[in-house]
Amino acid sequence: MVRYGKIPLTWLLRLEKLFSTPGLLTATLFFAASLTPSLIPRTYLMQGVLSGVSLSVGYAAGVLGQWLWAYLELPEPRQLVEAVITLVATVICAIIALVFLARASEWQDSIRIMMEMEPVNNARPFAVGAVAIAVFMILHAFGVLFRLTIHVSSNWLKRRIPRRISNLIGLMLAVAIFWSLINGVLVKYGMRLANASYQKFDALVESNVSAPVNPVRTGSAESLLDWDELGRAGRQFVSWGPRRANLSTFFSGEETLDPIRVYVGLNSADTVEERAELALQELRRVGAFERSVLVIATPTGTGMVDEAAINPLEYLHRGDVATVAVQYSYLASWLSLLVEPDYGKETAQILFDKIYTYWTELPKDDRPKLYLYGLSLGALNSQLSADIYDVVGDPFQGALWAGTPFASERWQNITMNRKPTSPAWLPIFREGSVIRFMNQWNTLDLPDAHWGPIRYVYLQYASDPVTFFDPEALYREPAWMDYPRGPDVSHELRWYPIVTLFQLTVDMAAAVKVPLGYGHRYAPENYIDAWVAVTAPKGWSDEEIERLKAIYEHWK
Repeated sequence: MVRYGKIPLTWLLRLEKLFSTPGLLTATLFFAASLTPSLIPRTYLMQGVLSGVSLSVGYAAGVLGQWLWAYLELPEPRQLVEAVITLVATVICAIIALVFLARASEWQDSIRIMMEMEPVNNARPFAVGAVAIAVFMILHAFGVLFRLTIHVSSNWLKRRIPRRISNLIGLMLAVAIFWSLINGVLVKYGMRLANASYQKFDALVESNVSAPVNPVRTGSAESLLDWDELGRAGRQFVSWGPRRANLSTFFSGEETLDPIRVYVGLNSADTVEERAELALQELRRVGAFERSVLVIATPTGTGMVDEAAINPLEYLHRGDVATVAVQYSYLASWLSLLVEPDYGKETAQILFDKIYTYWTELPKDDRPKLYLYGLSLGALNSQLSADIYDVVGDPFQGALWAGTPFASERWQNITMNRKPTSPAWLPIFREGSVIRFMNQWNTLDLPDAHWGPIRYVYLQYASDPVTFFDPEALYREPAWMDYPRGPDVSHELRWYPIVTLFQLTVDMAAAVKVPLGYGHRYAPENYIDAWVAVTAPKGWSDEEIERLKAIYEHWK
């Protein structure tokens, strides 16, 4: 038995037969990088899955590099030298992995403390390692099966065609088979299962909602819409929110109105056109066009309209507000974004066209001011609902979009063409007369800037992965990572090729698992500042604005 020092060479050779040594070494580096912080704190289970996927991808990259080296017939080191190199590299990678595991808690706390969360103290490295290895072994088994498919296919073809051509065709066949399996079976079945689950969730009738008695409320006995068909999010939307009595108390008995909320569920009609028409007729029935403010709110993927946004608006205008929303999906926004980013565009466009056409037919001096609102996927679809060239002759008054997803081409273009002195996470676009951005702090008052007749405000947090997910993070560092960074982004965050993309993907799924005011959870006090800028409510002093914000200090 050949030895180098006290290390048996045969041990390394046996390991090489089971696993590729370059693959394991590269996998270790990917694993270590996956432990570093990103935008959202991770649980040990999330970290384990992320690290397991990173291990697998790193392993695949190492195997591919090893195969390419051999395929190009580049010189290979002698067996003894190779064993020494492998041993040294293994020790170095093991040290790196242990050091990174030891710092995992510190890195997670660098985000948690910034987001006013309790520190983890212990990131449970053994649990993370166990989950990561389990995920790696499952994915490795698929990899072995993929290679076996190539081997069987190419060996059968070698009897009939040249070796290299048979290898290429074998690879193409394996890719086609596995792609069909993943896309045609796993993804479609998974989406169907997710849709069915969310649909059942949408049908739930919770104990804290009940059919309204007030005839101006959607779902009441006089309503054009059936209460049971509004869906879970719709029933919550029309049931919750401030009433006239709440508003009168806040304003010390001043004259207020009962806010109008109209919601059309997916089950309320069979087609998008019918649902949009129902929304318009319900708005007319309840007198929404006689209010001072009319908001077309595009829901999130699950159909939710954020109470943290609409409630403060109704206070700011003393209840003289009508809000309308039409559901287009049951799925969570982050899932829709990854699979069908244009989902809901048709509903948003048809609803806007219906309402805008009717609104333009009203006398300009005797119609409400018209605004758009959307959160998350709702913000994306709301931006797609209106073409500025179609409304420039008679424009609506403005829009508030919170947590705009990375897939928004309008948001991308504005961010890309920002002033060079402004950061990517808080752009300044041109002179700020039409479009302005804000985060946790009210940054809407720009020096020497004056609002025009149309006001667009983007509310976004630098720690929101739904907004700052970047597919190109696969191979380049995103602009929002440049210094200075956002106030809620860890200074320990570093960019790593491929791994950072996986981290941001996991962040998207956990974007709402953080306190209000961070990630993808937008706080009422920030909405208040945004709505004040967009709608310019009358009669509010700075002291009264702060008093309104105080109502939502303990909002959950």
